[in-house]
Amino acid sequence: MEEIDLKELFLFVKNKIGLLITITASVCLIGCIYGLFIQKPMYSSYTTVILNSSESSSGININDLNVDKNLVDTYAEIVKSRRVLDKVISELNLELTYEALVNKITVSAVNNTQIIKINVSDLDAIKAKNIANITAIHFTNEVKELMGMNNVDILDEAIENNQPYNINIPKQIIIYFMLGLVLSAGILFIIYYFDRTIKSIEQVEQKIKLPILGGVQELNKGGKK
Repeated sequence: MEEIDLKELFLFVKNKIGLLITITASVCLIGCIYGLFIQKPMYSSYTTVILNSSESSSGININDLNVDKNLVDTYAEIVKSRRVLDKVISELNLELTYEALVNKITVSAVNNTQIIKINVSDLDAIKAKNIANITAIHFTNEVKELMGMNNVDILDEAIENNQPYNINIPKQIIIYFMLGLVLSAGILFIIYYFDRTIKSIEQVEQKIKLPILGGVQELNKGGKK
């Protein structure tokens, strides 16, 4: 493998700084156009439910269950079950399949507490809010019916969030700027590595392994070389 002269590489990049700036600026511009005019804004809204410590109808105290990860996983599956989401689709007259709706919903525990967050993402902020709230209602009803436990209550209802979570122009500009730098640096390195032209006396000496006795300088006269 041919050795790379770092000094020579630096001078090459310095001479091609215009190309580096052009590529980086182009990537940033394309990214901004995508974020402002092409990328579809997504909105998220969430509701929370709490597992209270009341006695269930089966005589099991929720404290005995300790609200561990297994219980949260169980409730998460109930939230995303057909039994719950089919009722949400029906009540809100959603033009969505069960598979499409379940992909919009994420369920998680809040900091290892007894609180469970039901988060919904959608292109419509109002629809995201409504889906989250109706899902929480049907979820609590199904827990009572399926498990015979009256230990789930809605803590906070979802509210409309008009700020898209997937679009942040300042942050995206920084990301595209870094991407442009990496891309332009990679392109310049490839051009440099595969460029076989001789640019200096030192390169000639390296190629032929013999000392150079003299050279011809490039002269400018009357604006012509």
